[in-house]
Amino acid sequence: MLEKIREGSQGVIAKTILILVILSFAFAGVSSYLGSKTEVAAATVNGDEISKAELEQLYQNERNRLQQQLGEMFDTLASNDGYLKSVKQSVLERLVAQKLVDQAAANLNLTVSDAQVKQAILSEPAFQTDGHFDNDRFQAVLRQLGYQPAAFSESMRVDMTRRQLIEALIGSEFALKSEAKNIAEIQGQSRDIRYAIVDAEPYKANIAVTDAQVKEYYDQNTSQFVRPEQVSLDYVELNASDFANNIKVTAEDAKAYYDEHKNQYQTTEKRLPAHILIPFGDDEAKAKVKIEAIKKELDNGADFAELAKKDSQDTFSAKNGGKLDWYEQGVMDPAFDDALFKLKKGQVSGIVKTEFGFHLIKLLDEKPVETQQFEAVKADIEKELKQRKADDQFYSLQQKLADTSYEVPDTLEDAAKAVDAKVMHTALFSRANPPVSLNDPKVIKAAFSEQVLDQGMNSDVIELGNNHVIVLRVNEHKAAGTKSFDEVKSDIVARIKQDKANEQAKTKAQEYAASIKAGKSEVKLTAKSKVHRYDRELQPALIGKVFKLAKPNDAPTVGTVELPNGYAVVVLDKINAAEGINDSVISSLTQQLANNYSELDYRSLISYLKSKAEITYAEDANEINELQ
Repeated sequence: MLEKIREGSQGVIAKTILILVILSFAFAGVSSYLGSKTEVAAATVNGDEISKAELEQLYQNERNRLQQQLGEMFDTLASNDGYLKSVKQSVLERLVAQKLVDQAAANLNLTVSDAQVKQAILSEPAFQTDGHFDNDRFQAVLRQLGYQPAAFSESMRVDMTRRQLIEALIGSEFALKSEAKNIAEIQGQSRDIRYAIVDAEPYKANIAVTDAQVKEYYDQNTSQFVRPEQVSLDYVELNASDFANNIKVTAEDAKAYYDEHKNQYQTTEKRLPAHILIPFGDDEAKAKVKIEAIKKELDNGADFAELAKKDSQDTFSAKNGGKLDWYEQGVMDPAFDDALFKLKKGQVSGIVKTEFGFHLIKLLDEKPVETQQFEAVKADIEKELKQRKADDQFYSLQQKLADTSYEVPDTLEDAAKAVDAKVMHTALFSRANPPVSLNDPKVIKAAFSEQVLDQGMNSDVIELGNNHVIVLRVNEHKAAGTKSFDEVKSDIVARIKQDKANEQAKTKAQEYAASIKAGKSEVKLTAKSKVHRYDRELQPALIGKVFKLAKPNDAPTVGTVELPNGYAVVVLDKINAAEGINDSVISSLTQQLANNYSELDYRSLISYLKSKAEITYAEDANEINELQ
């Protein structure tokens, strides 16, 4: 056979076929090679590419971190594609910054030796067991991270080289204690003040607003009256809890379930032991002699509790005569457990050896297995059977809902009919004010998705909770735009009245301030001493004004400040020095300042490197991957 194959391969046709096969492989290889270069990078920094795969991996890591950190709040934020795009953009900027630092380090000929990389790996706590490098642990961690040892070592080298430059820069930063002390003393100052609030509300009664004024305000401030994008939805909802209310369970069904699962309604046997413990210590034989002597005393009629108090080295139980807690079988050490559950009430075991030492065990009391009567658990069984039947019904209908809404994507009527449900409707709502029953990030994201809005199709099945799903489609869609004059007229009237009332309150506050400066106060002032910068009893605007007023000399400093519903006149009587400024406060603030300076240095470095670099982003050509 081999001879025939060799002979056949020498023919003209065979050689021609072989050449074509070789060429096809060659062209396929060249095409593959060239094709691999056609993918546009996420960004290019001075000719070095940042791949989309690298960006996507780091982006997913950042998403996972934010999800763990923010919990349910992340789901709400993630329903807004703009938020996720900002996260992805920040991740890309981080990769660009790293690339710039790597290039700067290479230009400075910064290097890390193989020995330094090896030492860094050996000293990494994540790769150690009991303070020593563990190669098995090292390999396991690398497998979990998806690294080969050589690739990981190279990534360590890159990171260590990068850190050489960064640490050389930010590691030189420091803050003086005198500098920190000055800041602490300024931050810790308090103020003695007097103030009065001029409420704008009473002035509104005498203010008239004309239609011309309202129209003029509308025309000059149309940007304030933007209506967000809104949708009205049709939806079909399935909830297993609704099914349970309509399911009947007979007493016979409940009794049959009880008889079949009677073991679920039985208590577990429990035993209450006491023990005398003699640990092995440094001499197991000596401990054995000691426990044998105690056993002999018990056999001669000595009281177990008294011997436990005197000789047991389990100090916690010894003072209670060796008494422990109630235990189910299988909880204690196997040898202890086996001996305990062979005893009769009042009996003492022989010598029992466990990892803790030698024991003598006495059974003080026992609770036998008890079975709950059917009548006591009947209601719970009926409830469980209802829920089981409801769940079975839900799973069957859920599949029908998914199949029908997918097969007939341009209406929900067929899907509703398939699951014997009604198509429900909502009024128009925006992302910020969804109906309470549909206020779920997944619903909001689907409602404003391309599939539902642009393509006009039914959504996928959305899980709202345990055995609770919904499918929705758009009923009405209103794009973002400017609200009509009639829609906002009443709001504008209220705004103009508020503005004019505030102006009158401002005038009155200024009059009060002038009278105070002249020594003829026309308003009753409220005094408050030792007001701090973060005082929560006063309005933030008032606090801000207090700490902007000049230091009083021969006379108090007086000022006015606008509040949300009026104005306030403020009198600064005294500036009090900070209290409680000690070495601990100054040291903490010194460290914070040094950290802040280091952060500013790093940002300045990146800004400088960017100004000298040639950076292109795929986003400029809309080529970056869509968010996953």
